[in-house]
Amino acid sequence: MTQSTQNEIQWWQSGVVYQIYPRSFKDTTGNGIGDLEGIIARLDYLNDGKADRKAEGPPSSLGVEALWLSPFFPSPGADFGYDVSNYVDVDSIFGDLATFDRLVSEAHKRGIKIIIDYVPNHSSDQHPWFQESRLNKHNAKRNWYIWHDPKPDGSPPNKWGSVFGGPAWTLDEETRQYYLHQFLKEQPEFNWREAEVKKALFDVLRFWMDRGVDGFRMDVIGMLLKDPELRDNPHNPSADPGLPDFNAYERVIHQYNEDLDEVHQILRDFRALTDQYPDRCLIGEVWYELPRWIMYYGKNGDELHLPFNFRLMDLPWDARAFRKSVDELDAAVPDFGWPNYVLGNHDRRRLASRIGLAQARVAAMLLLTLRGTPTLYYGDELGMNNGEITLENMQDPQGFRLGLDRSRDTGRTPMQWNSGTYAGFSAVEPWLPVPQDFQERNVELQDADPSSMLNLYRQLLRYRRMTPALNQGSYRSIDVDREGCYVYVREHAQGARLLALNFVDEPRNISIPAMDRGRVILSTHMDRVGSVLLSDLDLRPNEGVIIEVNV
Repeated sequence: MTQSTQNEIQWWQSGVVYQIYPRSFKDTTGNGIGDLEGIIARLDYLNDGKADRKAEGPPSSLGVEALWLSPFFPSPGADFGYDVSNYVDVDSIFGDLATFDRLVSEAHKRGIKIIIDYVPNHSSDQHPWFQESRLNKHNAKRNWYIWHDPKPDGSPPNKWGSVFGGPAWTLDEETRQYYLHQFLKEQPEFNWREAEVKKALFDVLRFWMDRGVDGFRMDVIGMLLKDPELRDNPHNPSADPGLPDFNAYERVIHQYNEDLDEVHQILRDFRALTDQYPDRCLIGEVWYELPRWIMYYGKNGDELHLPFNFRLMDLPWDARAFRKSVDELDAAVPDFGWPNYVLGNHDRRRLASRIGLAQARVAAMLLLTLRGTPTLYYGDELGMNNGEITLENMQDPQGFRLGLDRSRDTGRTPMQWNSGTYAGFSAVEPWLPVPQDFQERNVELQDADPSSMLNLYRQLLRYRRMTPALNQGSYRSIDVDREGCYVYVREHAQGARLLALNFVDEPRNISIPAMDRGRVILSTHMDRVGSVLLSDLDLRPNEGVIIEVNV
């Protein structure tokens, strides 16, 4: 089965995904940690099921079509859920399977799809599978993980490094072999060349799809297979010469430990499995250069529906750079494929802190009007800033190993619901501190302000839903010969929309070639509608506009 054509638009193409970090969304149990019940309690904020497809009146909710939930499985918490000790249950700090089932049911009532994280590259070292694997060299699950003898001098089998710093191998004192972990030592890696591993982890997918899960965000999916000869990776001549000695991972070209050609057969098998269930979606965490990244759709559209596209997050906030990146990706995506874009997630610093609050409004318009599936990160619709993280309150293992400036905690702070104690997230001190500006930047306050960031997102999301040009139309960028401006057209048989985005804090006047007049539908300043002359279009500092045009 291949991916649908544009004439058969699916929910994961026309819809918008909203990522929730469950620990930080809403605490209902009074332990300072968010939970599944908290997500259920706030579903109407995300989508109240009323569709809001009419243009009159303020939208009553965001109106997102899908939720992506970061891990909520039982876990010792060494990497906050990405070290899974049971793939088919819910960690008690988040609730239980009955709560999860109710979340799925309540979400589906509101037209919301549920996407969950799937962590197939590694488990927790506390998972029963690994506990059995490390008992001795001859037990039935020894080959479920990657074990290898030391070199003659007792050193690790090769020089592969961990993403979190240090070697990617840990010696098991009892059996005198090393096991592979390209993240924490508490995250041993599966041996996907073992048929029983594949069977067990495919059964995990069946378990969750049978409970109504609509899709999976597949963690580090390109890393599943490693070179069977465990060859050392070549040195990367572009690596930062100032990297500390223990950071071996970033010093090399990852030729032998990830993105092997063989991994695509596993992805085809994943797709064949999920295609047995209607309307399911596979989203994969891959970050390779464009020619390699494109391969994760499959030669015939038979692998991932959406290989995650992180390119815009890695660019300077520059109109020319963004246009180049989008143009290249849009041209490279095959006819059976579908683009996607993201500007923030649980591994990055907050969007508003990276580019400023004024430009964060322009970023919202950009993300929600490009051709492809957008993924929003919780709190970005409020313009939430980075949390204030110190060595004393830091939780992230990456920060402890690579330094405070590499801590991911800054983007994982609690959702800011109101101006009350702990921003309405919890009745007790949360697991991470609430940013100090929460009293000026929260849902309750912005809900009452018609021109707030939250209401801009609501308007953008509603207009996107009701406009075929934006949720499924074609894309082409336009030359306007004006520094700091990015202009493009979205076209569909039912009409076209022009997007003009000013990436700088200065006014710009632009002329749109071969276009006469248009009608402003929405400005990021939320104070401008009506007819405009496209040969003499003024953009205010930090302004983006959606214009209805004839092309």
